[in-house]
Amino acid sequence: MQNLTGHIPRSETSLLSRGMVAVLLAQFISALADNALLFAAIALLQSQAAPAWQTPLLQEFFVVAFIILAPFVGPFADALPKGRVMLIANGLKFLGAGAMLSGLHPLLAYGMVGIGAAAYSPAKYGILSELVGKDKLVTANSMMEGSTIVAILLGAVAGGLLADQSVTGALTAITGCYLVAAAANLLIPRLTPAHPLAHFAPMVLLKDFVNAVRSLFSNSDARFSLIGTSVFWGAGSTLRFLLVAWVPVALNIHDLSTPAYLSGAVAIGIALGAFAAAKYVSLKSVNRSLPAGVLIGGLIMAFAFVNNLYMAIFMLIAIGICGGFYVVPLNALLQEKGHESVGAGHAIAVQNLFENICMLLMIGFYTLLDKQGTPVVTSAVAFGAVVFIAISALAWSKVRRA
Repeated sequence: MQNLTGHIPRSETSLLSRGMVAVLLAQFISALADNALLFAAIALLQSQAAPAWQTPLLQEFFVVAFIILAPFVGPFADALPKGRVMLIANGLKFLGAGAMLSGLHPLLAYGMVGIGAAAYSPAKYGILSELVGKDKLVTANSMMEGSTIVAILLGAVAGGLLADQSVTGALTAITGCYLVAAAANLLIPRLTPAHPLAHFAPMVLLKDFVNAVRSLFSNSDARFSLIGTSVFWGAGSTLRFLLVAWVPVALNIHDLSTPAYLSGAVAIGIALGAFAAAKYVSLKSVNRSLPAGVLIGGLIMAFAFVNNLYMAIFMLIAIGICGGFYVVPLNALLQEKGHESVGAGHAIAVQNLFENICMLLMIGFYTLLDKQGTPVVTSAVAFGAVVFIAISALAWSKVRRA
């Protein structure tokens, strides 16, 4: 039931409302295309005999848009109906994929897709706090993460398989997926904008963003969530590229499909962890997720020495389970604190800034090791140690404050 302004009261919505189903469907298709596109872009670089260190640079070009546009995409998501924002963002992704298909350098084209993704993220997460009540927010996040993880799994596998057969065919299918995702966005109800703005003057928005950062960092729970999720997603992005280099060395397998399957193993684990988080963790018991976060770094270090495919799959699923159980409650906590203060869209935009700075730093660290000729096992151990130390310090700070 809508009120006179068109807003759906959060207490009257269900987890299977038309709006939620449409959001989950659009997110699934868009995320599937995003992840398939990554492996198609990697294959395209390899077919062009590009240097190996350019592969992790794909993610660097992708995340630059998140950092540069961070002050603007949050207000944009909150100033318009979020379903329409998602529609516009998928249109930008379509243009980027089409440009790659038309011959634009993969790094530049993937950067164009990053612009669409930067606009998409605050809307897809911010809309959850407008569709469901506080008591259902962790569950809604779990559904979103579960849908996304299944899309990551299928997208990575499909991208790897299609790219092994035909890069052009893979890019054509992926470009079509973005059109389907845009059509799904049209099914999302037109909700009342959360924080309408009178104008989009860049300096005004920049000042507004700085104020949102200050507001969120002044809240201990929001600050904890921002830092915690940033470390996790920085680690996840780096692990994906690490697998592309690790598989040929550790398993003596030289196709793109196997790294894609192993990325899918992490995705399966995250889905399982997200399901467990929805069952056992609430906004009042977020600290239950901390031990799982600490385990992520240790498991990555142990994984570096694996040389058996089935053991690798087991280890990566375990890493994913810990990651899902850790990150879902933190996302929900930030959304609720953001909804209560600066707006969920603003909060997610701030989160995107810090997550992508973390991705930039972690992938940059790995790229530097790769350019210096560091063995991939050594790089994996160093990377796992960084994650372990970072999350352990964060967990210790949270427990001590509690």
